[in-house]
Amino acid sequence: MSKVFVLDTHKQPVNPVHPGRARILLSSGKAAVLKRYPFTIILKAVVEHPVLEPLRVKIDPGSKTTGLALVNDATGEVVFAADLVHRGEQITKALARRRAARRSRRNRKTRYRKPKYANRRKKKRGWLPPSLESRISNVITWVKRLMQLCPISTMSQELVKFDLQRMETPEISGVEYQQGTLFGYEVREYLLEKWGRKCVYCGAENSPLQVEHIVPRAVRVDNRICNLALACAPCNTKKGTQDIHVFLAGQPDLVARILAQAKAPLKDATAVNATRWKLYERLLALGLPVECGSGGLTKFNRTKRDLPKTHWLDAACVGKSTPERLRVKGIVPLLIKANGHGCRQLCLMDEHGFPRTKPKQKQFTHQFRTGDIVRASVPAYLKHPGIHVGRMSAKANGAFTIATRSGKVTDIGKKYCRCLQRADGYGYLQKGEAAFPPAP
Repeated sequence: MSKVFVLDTHKQPVNPVHPGRARILLSSGKAAVLKRYPFTIILKAVVEHPVLEPLRVKIDPGSKTTGLALVNDATGEVVFAADLVHRGEQITKALARRRAARRSRRNRKTRYRKPKYANRRKKKRGWLPPSLESRISNVITWVKRLMQLCPISTMSQELVKFDLQRMETPEISGVEYQQGTLFGYEVREYLLEKWGRKCVYCGAENSPLQVEHIVPRAVRVDNRICNLALACAPCNTKKGTQDIHVFLAGQPDLVARILAQAKAPLKDATAVNATRWKLYERLLALGLPVECGSGGLTKFNRTKRDLPKTHWLDAACVGKSTPERLRVKGIVPLLIKANGHGCRQLCLMDEHGFPRTKPKQKQFTHQFRTGDIVRASVPAYLKHPGIHVGRMSAKANGAFTIATRSGKVTDIGKKYCRCLQRADGYGYLQKGEAAFPPAP
């Protein structure tokens, strides 16, 4: 079971405790709730705490979701686990919309607007696009937060390598290869991630999969990654040297989906390649030793311990320091989604790039802000009676919208709301939230 983080009276981390122990401390008045996500309590009196048990934070970076795990190397216990969902695609789309609006205004040839080539600054060395920078910043932010909540002594990171050149052109060699990407990664592992670890023809899961050539080698020898798929043994044998259109003659939709997926770009692999060393450098800057492990080693550790394929379990299996026996029973990972800190746009625009709303109000007269996690106790004689807990959307008139686990609740008055946690740019979801008592 995931443990509860504890801070002493000076807000220094001590050993995490069992949820039952945390419940006793809260009910007896010896501690108070400091944060809801991740659940953290703070002691009210000075106590003699035992010797700190050093923990290791393990990271499994991904283009869309990054796995995080806190592991006790001495006991093999997983103290905390989380899946961090990035917002790189949202940032890319937002930048594209902004670029389209600016281009529309620039094409009007207004005499006061500088030319595009005269309004640019030289990029610094090591610059990354905002969508990739966001992925690194999310991981670093959460590593720093965990360092403030528990005694962390070491870190482990998976330095996964995708060989994009070898995937696109297997026969490349010599000088041509030196001019391309020099990273290496198992093609089979990439195919497992690309095709969802199931047969592309029948959808069979949890069965041995074979590398399948979509265009048979009897027709054309093509070992590029865009011609490879995964199939179970019966489907691979049944297909043989048939063309995919003949083999799936009665399923045109499935043929179209397989061919579209086969030609999908390698943007996820590219994102991991572009950020892995930058993330490693920033982890080193935190002042703790960093252990590196390959993707193949992570899979070997997970398979040897007979663990399912998840992001946080992959993180727990990163590196050679993985204990022989991982204690993961009862662990419920915290689902963290990066939402950002709101839009800095002064006012909304129409399709031509001109303002269509009034400038946003800088500050509200009330204390609430969009993104705060609140608890609303609505009386029975009003609309939406009951207790609602969730992330709120603040409005100047004091009538809020709260996004709860069961849906959105509108028009909740500010006098019925109590802030549980201030907005920090992330959304949270975890089962068993009702197990902890409300903050006093």
